[in-house]
Amino acid sequence: DDIPSVIAHGHTIAAALDAGKIVLEAAIESYLEDKKLVPTPSKAKRGQRGIELPTSLAAKVLLLNEMITQKVRPAELARMLNTTPQEVNRLTNVRHTTRIDGIAAALQVLGKQLYVRLV
Repeated sequence: DDIPSVIAHGHTIAAALDAGKIVLEAAIESYLEDKKLVPTPSKAKRGQRGIELPTSLAAKVLLLNEMITQKVRPAELARMLNTTPQEVNRLTNVRHTTRIDGIAAALQVLGKQLYVRLV
């Protein structure tokens, strides 16, 4: 419901959830390419199942949303982090595996703190 273009189905619940994850990740990538904020996930309604994103991808979405909100371009973030634009491009590419520490450092220079919680 949070991202209307994400619709998936499968012969089993597991297959539908796997398909949903692929479609959700593609939709997130599309939102970010268009410089649109990715909506914050709402709480699942009764009978609904949520799709869990990898922690690094969820953190990357938070970073990219913050960059959009603050109107910070990758080159500017590179200067703030005292690193290369290529490094920031890897940091902000949703298809590139990124260490969570790098995302946390980028959020910190933007005035935010990344917290990971075990529940």
